[in-house]
Amino acid sequence: MPDRKALSRRFLAQAGWATAERRFLAGDASDRSYDRLRLGAETAVLMDAPPGKGDDPATFLQVGAHLLGLGLSAPRCMAQDLTHGFLLLEDLGDGIFARLIAADAGLEAPLYQAATDVLLTLQRNAPLQGLTNLTAADWAEAGCFALDWYRKAITGDAGKRDDFRSALQDAMTAYADGPRVMILRDYHAENLLWLPERPGVSRVGVLDFQLAQMGQPGYDLVSLLQDARREVSPQTEAEMIRYFMDATGADAGFTASYAVLGAQRALRIIGIFARLCISAGKPGYLRLIPRVWGQLQANLAHPANARLAAICQSILPPPTAQNLSLIGDQCPSP
Repeated sequence: MPDRKALSRRFLAQAGWATAERRFLAGDASDRSYDRLRLGAETAVLMDAPPGKGDDPATFLQVGAHLLGLGLSAPRCMAQDLTHGFLLLEDLGDGIFARLIAADAGLEAPLYQAATDVLLTLQRNAPLQGLTNLTAADWAEAGCFALDWYRKAITGDAGKRDDFRSALQDAMTAYADGPRVMILRDYHAENLLWLPERPGVSRVGVLDFQLAQMGQPGYDLVSLLQDARREVSPQTEAEMIRYFMDATGADAGFTASYAVLGAQRALRIIGIFARLCISAGKPGYLRLIPRVWGQLQANLAHPANARLAAICQSILPPPTAQNLSLIGDQCPSP
């Protein structure tokens, strides 16, 4: 196993940042981590993305260049070592949406409208070429994470997987399998930064977009408004759905698509959070499952999800304290 600290020091020396003050900035559900560097009056961010872990810095650069070309604010790259998985990136600051709104709830609506404008800009332009374009069956299979990891961790088995997958695939096919747009997937308040000194849509800094793919127009909107990490007010969610529909000319069928995409996403995330505990030793994600469960129930209440809702009610145990404890007991010790 190579010494990542030594490799990063060599990379920074080659980039002219050898003497920079270095401070851990963030980590996430992946194996990536970020350090903030300070060299005199300048700052930058070091991305450490170990090769072979599923996050390719080259893809990050490719998607980032596309976003910059649309006038959006992705971090610009100052130096790179793709062989070892290091990028030296522009520092977009500390104006993370989630923190700003926590300090001033009145900022929620205007910031979320600005974030929705970014999605509209992204979808009005041609997508980056070569992005993955999953079928309805693929999306349904991803939703099965809820059975494979969450249910299995609680009950010991994955349940009637075929019926579950079929119901989700049918809902996706009927309501959310139309023309595709470029989606960023992890589009939420902890991956967005406010840059008020910039004009227009560039006021929103965008992070964590390397998993971009082709997807449904409502997917990133669901990701934004049904956030696993913070409660978005029902009023803001309703207003942004209407704002998006008015801007795109979407008809009433969009609400069905939104609910189906929301159900698929919630099911997948519940499974991922259980997996992060069991396989990656990250039990902190379990505390987020009740919020996502609530979002799932709201989406399943839509008539478009009627068959899926009945199956979920019969085979998915609720995230009670006891059930979450059962999952937590399977988390490996540090």
